[in-house]
Amino acid sequence: MLTYNLADTGSDAIYTYLYKCIRQDILSGKIKAGQKLPSKRALAKNLGISVITVEGAYGLLTAEGYVYSLPKKGFYAADPELMPAVRPAGKADQSADGKGRAPGQTIHTGNVVLTGGSRAYLADLTSNQTDTAIFPFSIWTRTMREVMAEKQEALMVNPPCGGIMALRESIAAYLADFRGMSVNPEQVIIGAGTEYLYSLLIQLLGRRCRYGVENPGYHKAARVYEEMGAGTAYIGMDEEGIRIDELEAKAVDVIHVSPSHHFPTGHVTPISRRYELLAWASRGEGRYIIEDDYDSELRLGGKMIPTLQSIDASGRVIYMNTFTKTLCSTVRISYMVLPYPLCERFYEKLSFYSCTVSNFEQYTLARFMADGSFEKHINRLRSFYQKKRDSLLTAIRQSPLAKRAEIYEEEAGVHFLMKIRTDREEEAYTAAVRAGGVRLKPLSAYYFREEGAPLAEGRDNTYVINYSSVREEVMAAAVQVLFEAAVTRNKSKNDSK
Repeated sequence: MLTYNLADTGSDAIYTYLYKCIRQDILSGKIKAGQKLPSKRALAKNLGISVITVEGAYGLLTAEGYVYSLPKKGFYAADPELMPAVRPAGKADQSADGKGRAPGQTIHTGNVVLTGGSRAYLADLTSNQTDTAIFPFSIWTRTMREVMAEKQEALMVNPPCGGIMALRESIAAYLADFRGMSVNPEQVIIGAGTEYLYSLLIQLLGRRCRYGVENPGYHKAARVYEEMGAGTAYIGMDEEGIRIDELEAKAVDVIHVSPSHHFPTGHVTPISRRYELLAWASRGEGRYIIEDDYDSELRLGGKMIPTLQSIDASGRVIYMNTFTKTLCSTVRISYMVLPYPLCERFYEKLSFYSCTVSNFEQYTLARFMADGSFEKHINRLRSFYQKKRDSLLTAIRQSPLAKRAEIYEEEAGVHFLMKIRTDREEEAYTAAVRAGGVRLKPLSAYYFREEGAPLAEGRDNTYVINYSSVREEVMAAAVQVLFEAAVTRNKSKNDSK
């Protein structure tokens, strides 16, 4: 049985100190490669500590590749000679060319998840990567083989600027069946990622237009508009969505909104505000709404409200969506639906562009949708993420963190908001959590604020919890890290250790 002196752990939390002790024994050979480690319950009893503490240590060891688990068998020490080179937490990583990895870059190497440099995290609550366990590899591979066998001639023909007709027809049928939208395939334009489609829209609508983006919101859209030389305005939001008064005050021509599933707040714009937004667009010449329906398929509860496009009578809504979340982030296929006047202008002005998605990917996705595989995958995806969300919420409710946390918008899909009661400032809290092996991002990071401007009241220490890539076996340990960082050194009498 492993035995360590936990009387003096220094500034480390007990689970961190235990992790370091076991890691050192594995690297020194004291614990042999392939040796089975004690069960969490047995080790906790032997050391006189909680099972959650041992779970936290095992979780870090697993995340960094020092141990591996076998279903229903337990944890085993990995072979140090076969491990990926992972430096201790906090050390800067240097790639082969001597340059550090870009901040926020995520690399999966076996059991190790490296994010933002070499740091290996127990849980990355900022990542929206698709869980590999849910991707339909076997069906996708079969579909690819069928396309290769049956579409050899078509695969060698350059696609039209808007994409191959088979995929556009599948998307139009899907939108009719599941979003209540009446769309002709010619209105559907395929592109490699929404960023590329944004750039096409700027060329179509003009750089002289003033483009509005939600605040808080998806910063990359604003960056694309700004880098393309278009004027940009940040438009505030309330509980019902984008503020119409700010659209008028800031003289916006084109507004980018996500009414069905706003990121990061998770709010859904009610039907009354949607009609107000459509009325705003119809009042001015050249006004348009870009309706970003990203992630709407993964909303786990609540009534689905009609899209803006489906209730638009004046042809002012440009609908956009992507397959990067429903399939995976590396399937760079997105699309937009243009109203008829813009559709005609697109073919007149921009038809010289080649479609940026390969024929092979387009035919594969078209068949995947047409044979019902995509619908089945979405249903499976919802069940998978609902189970994962419920596991994380259960871990929170069954921990001391429940007394310090308020959960908002847990039906919003693969993320929710959590406000933490703590004496720490946001920066200090996220640093303390990061030191414990959990990566966290505050809601305030998604706001555009003029220098020195205060954050909206009540928004401090509110965090966006992305759980799509978090493994269930480390959730309890990650929650313990969140709790210990919130308590700081001045624990209240009501907080349990």
